[in-house]
Amino acid sequence: MKISPQNIRQQEFAKKMRGYDPEEVKTYLDSLAEEIENLITVNQSLMTEVEKLTKQVSSFIAIEQEIQDTLIKTREESTQSLEAAKKQAGMIIKEAELKSTQLIENTRESTSDIRNAVVTLREEKNLIISKLKAIVGSQVNLLNQKVVRAGDESLSSKKNDDENKLDIDINDVLNKIL
Repeated sequence: MKISPQNIRQQEFAKKMRGYDPEEVKTYLDSLAEEIENLITVNQSLMTEVEKLTKQVSSFIAIEQEIQDTLIKTREESTQSLEAAKKQAGMIIKEAELKSTQLIENTRESTSDIRNAVVTLREEKNLIISKLKAIVGSQVNLLNQKVVRAGDESLSSKKNDDENKLDIDINDVLNKIL
């Protein structure tokens, strides 16, 4: 049975001879009804607040779930980004290594070509020096033969002086030319 303040106020008791004072009972029932009325009001207020807080808790739970979902997505995305960055860094490193290897190989080839060119130039220099020595030597021989043929005995003494003067150092001539 539900007891309401109205039920308490309207409650009637049977009268007996030596029973309770009806006015005292009525006063007590009125105060009890007021107290229950206050309790019902407080209870309704608390129930309203409980509903409101329950809705807020539900809202907070939904927000918490969204935050957790967002956090999970963010973690996944950051993991994916990190993996992608690692892959890209690996590719950049491999590309740099490949380029450096190619650069080193090109440098080696260039160095080899330069060495070969230097060797070729030295050989050509030595060949040119040999040809110049031959030319200068043949010219010296021709000059010596012309001096010998000039034939005069008076020139003979002069010839000896000239021969001494015509003693040409081929290496000295080549050094001056080069």
